[in-house]
Amino acid sequence: MRSLITVTVTGLALAATTLMAAAPAQADWRGGGRGHYYRGGGGGVAAGIIGGLALGAVVGGLAGAYAAPPPPPPVYYAPPPPPAYYAPPPVYYAPPPAYYGPPPVAYRPAHGGW
Repeated sequence: MRSLITVTVTGLALAATTLMAAAPAQADWRGGGRGHYYRGGGGGVAAGIIGGLALGAVVGGLAGAYAAPPPPPPVYYAPPPPPAYYAPPPVYYAPPPAYYGPPPVAYRPAHGGW
């Protein structure tokens, strides 16, 4: 909806600018006071100002209607409790049950008699 309004307002502004630029120029006017070519140009200026104010009020009113809602108020939380430290329980290792006797001895014959 917002883009439709934006496109419409932009198109109307472009059309109004194009029609205003199409007014013919009078290069043969030499000045000389309020002579033959004077057309009393104060009404057009007033109409332009009033029309601009009206268009600005319409666009400003539409922009406020489609504005984002205000952000929610900030939420404050209590700080977390400090971390609790628990020392690990002592670990005791008992020696494995085993017999530690003297190493086995291998005997060879003294005279090499296989």
